[in-house]
Amino acid sequence: MELLGIDIGGSGIKAALVDVEKGVLVSDRYRLPTPEPSVPDAVAGEVAKAVRHFHWTGPVGCTFPAVVKGGVALSAANVDKSWIGTDIQALLHNRTGCPVLVLNDADAAGLAEIEFGAGKGEKGLVILLTFGTGIGSAVFVNGALVPNTELGHIEIRGKEGEKRAAARIRTEKKLGWKKWAKRVDEYLGRLEYLLSPDLFIIGGGVSKDHAQFLPLLHTQTRIVPAKLLNEAGIVGAALAARAIA
Repeated sequence: MELLGIDIGGSGIKAALVDVEKGVLVSDRYRLPTPEPSVPDAVAGEVAKAVRHFHWTGPVGCTFPAVVKGGVALSAANVDKSWIGTDIQALLHNRTGCPVLVLNDADAAGLAEIEFGAGKGEKGLVILLTFGTGIGSAVFVNGALVPNTELGHIEIRGKEGEKRAAARIRTEKKLGWKKWAKRVDEYLGRLEYLLSPDLFIIGGGVSKDHAQFLPLLHTQTRIVPAKLLNEAGIVGAALAARAIA
């Protein structure tokens, strides 16, 4: 079965058709820049454009960088704060004419990694972390998702963890891999202290460079790179849409 997955991020909106039995894209990725300002109506217009690009009329799975409950945004990370309280599912359904299921972006990436990637067959407490503009998290217990965790906001030295260790911070502060890895190490150590996970999966755009920094980390917890890389959000969104197919 093929379903349409759409990944809404702070800088871009990516979409593709996904074979949800194999967890692979079956079309080229279609990418649009996230509008500035990233207000609901403008973003919904770009999502509708992506749906039209694929001539799609079926169920759509869509990620969003926020806590999402019942299709409603309860926060807004790296998008306009006017999203808070917005019924995203209703908005996107009205703009696209398609049934839509919306979930947190890191949760979507986690679903893809658990079913088809680095987390497949893993038991115990598995934490996927997406290092990008911020730090997203997806937590699984014996393969079951604990939705809407926000572990990027755990405090480290008086700051949110993502404000010390996100990939964006490495770029902005022009940190080398060794200095940035030290920050990531401290952040992961805090999570280990609080949660005692069995596996860390490192995702997000920086995961493609995992050979540069994973060997520099000293976690007690086993740590592996994500396998689906930047396709994980799209794949996970499509997998979630099976619930409305």
